[in-house]
Amino acid sequence: MTRHESRELAFILIFEKSFQSEISVTELIDSAVELELFPHNEFAEGLARKVYLKLDEIDAVIEENLVGWSSKRISKATKAILRLAVCEMFYSENMPVGVAINEAVEIAKKYASAEDASYINGVLGSIAKKKLN
Repeated sequence: MTRHESRELAFILIFEKSFQSEISVTELIDSAVELELFPHNEFAEGLARKVYLKLDEIDAVIEENLVGWSSKRISKATKAILRLAVCEMFYSENMPVGVAINEAVEIAKKYASAEDASYINGVLGSIAKKKLN
């Protein structure tokens, strides 16, 4: 499985967790693997766990960079994609910022809309500028 496919799996876990706040990420992963809805994938599972371990910090970075929107107004899919990308940008070693942004945009094109992909690109671009300065 490619890293891109693993990121898609991580996105799906993060997105699903947004609907099931009462259970832990580990319970969500274990259930999905047990029911054969999700293949065991250490990279994807690690990303999803890291997002929820650092969720408050990740959401604060996102909220600071939303243009014209509050985090309550963006879709769950967009929020999950942003969370994944910000997690990789800040908490994954050897992850070029441009790769994290590109991967997020590609996931958005597949699971959201072209408008969402453009918005995600803008938000992540703003985050990247601040991170690199």
